[in-house]
Amino acid sequence: MTVQRAAVEPYTTSFEATVERVDGRDVVLEETYFYAESGGQPGDRGRMGGRAVVDVQVDGDVVVHTLDEPPTFGAGRSVLCRVDRRRRMYCMRAHTASHVLYGAARTCMDDLGYGGFDIRAAADRSSAEAVAESDADRVRVDFVTSTAVDDDVLVTLERRANQAVWESRDVTWETLSVDAAREREGIVFNEKTEEGVFGEDAEVRVVTVGGAEVAAGEPSGRPFDVAACGGTHVRNTREIGPITVLGRSNPGEGMTRVEFAVGPRGIERRGSEKTALLAAGRELDVAPAAVPEAVSRLTDEVAALREEAADAQRRALEARLSEFPVVERDGERWLVGTVEGVDANDVEPVVREAAGERAAVVVLVGQAGSTFVVAAAGAAASVDAGEVVGRVTDEFGGGGGGSPKFAQGGGLSVDPTGVVEWFRDAA
Repeated sequence: MTVQRAAVEPYTTSFEATVERVDGRDVVLEETYFYAESGGQPGDRGRMGGRAVVDVQVDGDVVVHTLDEPPTFGAGRSVLCRVDRRRRMYCMRAHTASHVLYGAARTCMDDLGYGGFDIRAAADRSSAEAVAESDADRVRVDFVTSTAVDDDVLVTLERRANQAVWESRDVTWETLSVDAAREREGIVFNEKTEEGVFGEDAEVRVVTVGGAEVAAGEPSGRPFDVAACGGTHVRNTREIGPITVLGRSNPGEGMTRVEFAVGPRGIERRGSEKTALLAAGRELDVAPAAVPEAVSRLTDEVAALREEAADAQRRALEARLSEFPVVERDGERWLVGTVEGVDANDVEPVVREAAGERAAVVVLVGQAGSTFVVAAAGAAASVDAGEVVGRVTDEFGGGGGGSPKFAQGGGLSVDPTGVVEWFRDAA
């Protein structure tokens, strides 16, 4: 496959070209600077001879431009073409940023490999396939690595990528044969996104993010990143602007997906995070840098208060149990009564402990949205707690279940006192 002209001359966004053929809305030019969708980078948009270009794809060895309507021009006609410069520049910045991010990953990830790449742009929306707002203007790079990419690694990755942007590293590209490119040490071949590019006798474009500039104006050190890539790129990393990491996920074993943004979306994300941090600092009455420590301290305090509340609730339930009258059923002692302000999960440990100590069987009935019943049987009890709950739900509706020693049910059709009266009348 021949390297696309748009990738070789990415800053060309206005040109005239001769129409080679027209098929409905599809147009092929003798030469084009429109970038066709490839390797995770979306195709260009723009205008051609007064018509909107809504899609650009590679078909065999030609670039096919799909227009919004059939054109009024035909083969042999010279047409003026204008690439949507804003979209082109966004893709150039985003694609180069992905190379910078990979170069940064070399410094903080072990056993690094390339797993994929994709640019999502707001202008990708169409009636056939809408791009959700949350997915627009974001880029993803999939890293194959043995490193656990935690928050610290993610922050390091973003910091080092932005350092490379700040250092104004030159970005250059050259077209080589695949064999020549493979002979060079250190070139990353993105086989997943450049499928079909690396066949026999193919040419490949090698993109290099160079070394940092020193005071004398000479590049220092080895290149930051070198990769075989057919996409469009900026000439210098300073054109990218800030790179903002949006998040990470794990699309497969041993793989980490990092999503990031460049341009307005990235700036907006940083602003919203800074606003949230400052607001948290004001609420906690600490400086922004001290927010994590303050939150940790509050978390410990909340955990302690919850433990105290649970202990108090437990004592209150135990006191409530002591107020229940004993019901004799089948020669065994039962404690049956109502509770308030708790749910079935709250009373479970108290009921389990009381069964066998205060009575052979303990049944508590309460209300949390709807009426619930909880039953527990002691070790020596001949009663099955699951059957007790089953009889209650048979009588009053709802559902539930459990084991012979503990069971619970909910959605009963009467209030708690109605269930307790039924138990005592049936005794």
